[in-house]
Amino acid sequence: MGFVKKIAAVGLTAVAAIAFTAAAYAADVKIGFVVKQPEEPWFQDEWKFAEQAAKEKGFDLVKIGAEDGEKVQSAIDNLGAQGAQGFIICTPDVKLGPGIVAKAAANNLKLMTVDDRLLGADGNPIEDVPHMGISATKIGEAVGQAIVDEAKKRGWDLKTVGAIRISYDQLPTAVDRVEGAISVLKANGFPAENIFDAPQAKTDTEAALNAATTVLNKHADIKNWVAFGLNDEAALGAVRASESVGIAAANVIAVGIGGAESAINEFKKPEATGFVGTVIISPKRHGYETALNMYDWIANSKEPEKLILTAGQLAQRDNYQAVRKELGLE
Repeated sequence: MGFVKKIAAVGLTAVAAIAFTAAAYAADVKIGFVVKQPEEPWFQDEWKFAEQAAKEKGFDLVKIGAEDGEKVQSAIDNLGAQGAQGFIICTPDVKLGPGIVAKAAANNLKLMTVDDRLLGADGNPIEDVPHMGISATKIGEAVGQAIVDEAKKRGWDLKTVGAIRISYDQLPTAVDRVEGAISVLKANGFPAENIFDAPQAKTDTEAALNAATTVLNKHADIKNWVAFGLNDEAALGAVRASESVGIAAANVIAVGIGGAESAINEFKKPEATGFVGTVIISPKRHGYETALNMYDWIANSKEPEKLILTAGQLAQRDNYQAVRKELGLE
């Protein structure tokens, strides 16, 4: 073998060795992805896209559901025992922040949060923990604008319309979303006294239905209604409530958030209901991107940005398929 060929062969061998080492190291990387409601479609999608990142990079993804504080602590210890190097979490309670940070440190695990940001003992966000969240205020503003646009299309006088604020004020994200929507309504002449609070016990459709029914029965003199809240379930609950008290779909404008399967099923109904739109948030970024960021942090010492906020896109009965495709959901 000539000198040049020998050098080339050595070079190729070195490249192959580096590639093998990188692949072997990737296989040793183990990342946890802990979510608060593993049965929810949103978290199922986050996991699906995180698995896509794991497949591309060759690391091991451990998916864990943790519905309360005790299960969160157990999940972190579990990951530590498995030899994981880091994890991403959407916590069931943002006030668990100090405990989660301490438990992650005790297990020598890198920590990122997704969707809901951890709060410290002082009630403020723990800014040292990298977080990918949702720009709740802007998403709420998109909901408010969608409602205003639809009301104008129908020729409604906003001063005579009632608004149901399905509220879950113990979650800061929920407050930011509804306040974002209200800010747009007020900016377009919606009277503050016509916005009625409907506190829900849980964040599901049944709880929203019960909360909205109370408001509708109390203000039976109002003909046209708009409704909004934390998620699709809140808006759908308000729609079901309006149907139960005999209000026609033409007199209801409800806009949700999330693009859940229940929202898509509503668009598929033969007749349009009062649920006119949903601001879809992309679980792809929240699953795929956070998993990649954690991998880069572990494998390449590239720490993620401290705060990344994503926005949403309005989907309605006539364009929801195109929007879902654009967001990687079809």
